[in-house]
Amino acid sequence: MNTYDTTESPHISDEQFDKANMLVSTIREQINQVLVGQADIIDQVLVALFASGHVLIEGVPGLGKTLLVKALAKCFSGEFSRIQFTPDLMPSDVTGHAMYDMKTEQFKIRKGPAFTNLLLADEINRAPAKTQAALLEVMQEKQITIEGKAFIAHAPFMVLATQNPIEQEGTYPLPEAELDRFMIKVLIDYPQADEEILLVKQVTTGQVQDNLNVEAIDPVIKAHQVVELQALTAALDVDDSVFEYAVNIARATREWRTFSFGAGPRASIALIRAARAHALLKGNHFVTPDDVKSMAVPVLRHRVSLTAEMEIEGMQIDQALLQLLDEVEAPRL
Repeated sequence: MNTYDTTESPHISDEQFDKANMLVSTIREQINQVLVGQADIIDQVLVALFASGHVLIEGVPGLGKTLLVKALAKCFSGEFSRIQFTPDLMPSDVTGHAMYDMKTEQFKIRKGPAFTNLLLADEINRAPAKTQAALLEVMQEKQITIEGKAFIAHAPFMVLATQNPIEQEGTYPLPEAELDRFMIKVLIDYPQADEEILLVKQVTTGQVQDNLNVEAIDPVIKAHQVVELQALTAALDVDDSVFEYAVNIARATREWRTFSFGAGPRASIALIRAARAHALLKGNHFVTPDDVKSMAVPVLRHRVSLTAEMEIEGMQIDQALLQLLDEVEAPRL
């Protein structure tokens, strides 16, 4: 049996850790004011933020996908941009382009909405693959190239993309290379009955429109504080056996009988990064196997594909992943 030292990391002081926990709690409270009954979803998005990852949010219309992103942006006093993806959207509409200035008789760079901290790519699957690919460089390399010149993206930088899983007409499936750039895929489901009652009360009491108002949210964290939290998250202790556990889970998807293809090494990396952020949200100085297991489904669900036989039988990806997790032995710390 492995033994694990639960003392604090030498890189993180108690003061830093307490301050981080206070910020996390405050952000949760602010977002919960407008997003009713989605505590797990909020935590998953915060995991991606603190782990310096990107999020693909999927759900039917009316479940608060865009509201979640707007609420997070309102908590964050950095820059926020929104792109409504449409079939006629061009790559330059995302990244920017060079334009000729008649007055100066010189070309100038017009920066696109991707030059921001939080980028909402609304209904990303409504744009063709060429436009979707405009985000690949900035999502992975944190830079944008225009006319051969590279511009460093703002720090922090995070893409939050939404898509509707039901309506397929006029949509374009995301390429595997782009899907792999998203750290996690979040599924927003219908609220519970009591939560839906509270939601209806909030929307219909004292409001003319049928949208929840994010103006009640106060900015509680600045850009440099997010960067500091990301650095703190990356410094959380991970035992060697936990590293091995994360890799074993990712490798198992490549051999699991229900999957036609499994997850690559980027999934193992994302799993450890997400597990670190999950530990931070729980208030722990170190990562446990439970942190890895908790984040495995959100990290892997968009990186694997079911075999045709399993799809015919009605098997769901999340269901198959949960079965796989039961088979991979977790270390005892």
